[in-house]
Amino acid sequence: MQAGDADLWSDPENAQKILQEMTSLKNQVEQIQRLEEQELDLSGLLEMAVSEGEAELFTEIEAGISALEKTLDSMELATMLSKEFDRFNTYLTIHPGAGGTESQDWAEMLLRMYVRWAERHGYKVEFLDFQPGDEAGVKSVTIFVTGENAFGYLRSEKGVHRLVRISPFDASGRRHTSFASVDIVPEIDNTIEIEIRPEDLKVDTYRSSGAGGQHVNKTESAIRITHIPTGLVVACQNERSQFQNRDRAMQMLRAKIYELRRREQEAKMAQIKGEYSEIAWGSQIRSYVFCPYTMVKDHRTEAETGNIQAVMDGEIDLFIEAYLRSNLNK
Repeated sequence: MQAGDADLWSDPENAQKILQEMTSLKNQVEQIQRLEEQELDLSGLLEMAVSEGEAELFTEIEAGISALEKTLDSMELATMLSKEFDRFNTYLTIHPGAGGTESQDWAEMLLRMYVRWAERHGYKVEFLDFQPGDEAGVKSVTIFVTGENAFGYLRSEKGVHRLVRISPFDASGRRHTSFASVDIVPEIDNTIEIEIRPEDLKVDTYRSSGAGGQHVNKTESAIRITHIPTGLVVACQNERSQFQNRDRAMQMLRAKIYELRRREQEAKMAQIKGEYSEIAWGSQIRSYVFCPYTMVKDHRTEAETGNIQAVMDGEIDLFIEAYLRSNLNK
């Protein structure tokens, strides 16, 4: 081991990152080896079915080939996650648009959709901040999604999501349109230097109020931090002490500031190229229509499905895959 290597391992956080990357590479190699074994098994089974005329084996072979193709598609999709932070954990924040209870309820529906998606893929979800709505839904919520390539997959969800439905809160049964914005920010490690001056911070404390009344504290342990120069706001109420919440909030703030600066740099380069266009609140990335018909359509990739209930239950891989395979991911 070289001296430089020893320095990398001396930092516990860096050592953890290196171990995670080694584990990821090991898992990829083992998956390829398993696929090769499955392919050999299917080839042998096919030869036997043909030579011995056992037609009943063809159904089993067909199912095996279908499963193999599905795994290969997933591996191919994973190769498209090659951007700087794709393999990192991610913060996901949802804010309802104008419209009060309607939009707040829509924000909670999206929250449920993403939690269900994460559960389907074996990701861990941690609630960092949850501000309940006045009557229903949420005013703001931030979750932390942990798992390999969490940011790489979920970055396709960043933007404004539009809902059209018959409102359950309207006694007249009228159709309403609601909006909610989803923000995706990768967790960044301590090797990335982000300068945050104490005098640029406004720190507020409040009593936590977890989802469904969970983890409600009698002391003001929850933290909200405003970065005055950028206007960025982060909050955390999940930890048991004010110190822990502040530390977690500062981690989120560092990640948001880094992401903001990266976007500003990309915007400047795009303006130089003459390709920059402002993304406004009304320019939704996806529409979810419950009435007068059922349809979920991504306006960036044209991917769509009529099975809106499955989507709301977390089946959004169709849209994630379409985004990763599109030019938007180049």
